[in-house]
Amino acid sequence: QMIEAARFALRFGAEHGRPPDAQLGKDLSPCLTAMRASFVTVNIKGKLRGCIGSVIAHQPLLLDVMTNAYKAGFGDPRFPPLTAEELATADLHVSILSTPHALPFTSEKDLVSKARPDVDGLIMQEGNKRGLFLPSVWEGLPKAEDFIRNLKRKAGLPMDYWSDSLRVFRYTTESFGAPFADRAQTGEHAG
Repeated sequence: QMIEAARFALRFGAEHGRPPDAQLGKDLSPCLTAMRASFVTVNIKGKLRGCIGSVIAHQPLLLDVMTNAYKAGFGDPRFPPLTAEELATADLHVSILSTPHALPFTSEKDLVSKARPDVDGLIMQEGNKRGLFLPSVWEGLPKAEDFIRNLKRKAGLPMDYWSDSLRVFRYTTESFGAPFADRAQTGEHAG
């Protein structure tokens, strides 16, 4: 249902140029109506095309997924809005975040040793600068030291930055994905 909600938001956005005005229906599973944070990622041909999400739960999960799907497709400042043609070949990925918890550490070496590859998503904060990596980022940065250094860069900090006021939060995700369209029906075949 979450993939279908993401598809709907993207399809609606492509057709109408705005997000849908969605409301929760009746008889939905409590897991869809619970206050949870999510990220939605859009990839085309294996390349990132948009990724937007919520760090802190602020609305029911199903609505959060729809909001973030629309923003990933049409509001990620790193990319132009998706076209209908691109959407037909897109792959969607939804990540549901656990509640982030402070990760105590005494040094950068200690932080690197506590980061769990392929498990942890991390949020790094220094003053008003913040960066977030989903657990899926470990695929491209499998070494904890590289993961931490690149997270600093994403937060707008130098890769060699260190401060005793640096804060890091750990979370996990439940993740799943699917093509936007049924590739068998569109005539596209896997490779």
